[in-house]
Amino acid sequence: MAETLNISTHLKKQASTEHQITTLVLLHGWGLNSAIWQSLIDKLPNSFTDVFNVVAIDLPGFGTKVDETVSPYSLANICKVLSEEIPQPAIYLGWSLGGLVATEMALNYPNKVLGLITVASTPCFIEEESGKTENNAVIWPGIKSKVLESFHQQLQLDTKKTINNFLKIQTMGTQNIRQDIKQISALVFQHEMANKTTLAQSLMLLENSDYRANLKDINQPFLRLYGDMDSLLPKAVIDKINILVPTSDFYIFKQASHAPFISHSDDFKEILSNWLINMIVEG
Repeated sequence: MAETLNISTHLKKQASTEHQITTLVLLHGWGLNSAIWQSLIDKLPNSFTDVFNVVAIDLPGFGTKVDETVSPYSLANICKVLSEEIPQPAIYLGWSLGGLVATEMALNYPNKVLGLITVASTPCFIEEESGKTENNAVIWPGIKSKVLESFHQQLQLDTKKTINNFLKIQTMGTQNIRQDIKQISALVFQHEMANKTTLAQSLMLLENSDYRANLKDINQPFLRLYGDMDSLLPKAVIDKINILVPTSDFYIFKQASHAPFISHSDDFKEILSNWLINMIVEG
């Protein structure tokens, strides 16, 4: 079960009028596609879908858009495409790399983002060391640069093997690792994999993006969801993000790794539903 939901006080949205439908946009992570959300969507009850229109989107170059890309491959250009594809104001939920995309949307298209939810995501994915001591103390927990460097090298040799290895890392620490990997693989490999160029360019977004100084400018209701066994997102970073954006809410799933909506689907659905209903309906 997850830890207690930490809810801060922030300005709530006006209550929705009866029968008004709010769009919830789901954004996938690196190397995968929108099919990753299918099992979560299937679990949503009618009471949820009566209030929210759930839309799972493929980022440019992935899934159903494997032949559609943007140049340069940047968060700004990705969000420009999203803003045109989803013209109405919506709540954006982004997982991992998708969390960076959702954050960019909230910052640069604030009138189109009613609320922001990030899952296993961080404003800066790369570990930062102080460089001032002999042992180089870590001042921002994250992925070591050499790990992403190895992914770049592996991509040039075997794309599918690289994605499979990435899936294994995402599920490390969960109680049902084999089952979780099997479920994720069955979902995402329904579609053609992104090509090496798209995978390399989107991986660079994880390496180069840094929104730490921008989080203070997010004015929408903001929920952050984490797994306490996440090997890609060290738990130590959560407290640092709390300081950067104290008005946000957060929730930590126990014994969950990088994909809590897969490994802890019932708990995830409950937390997501409760937060959204509180924000939109009860506002």
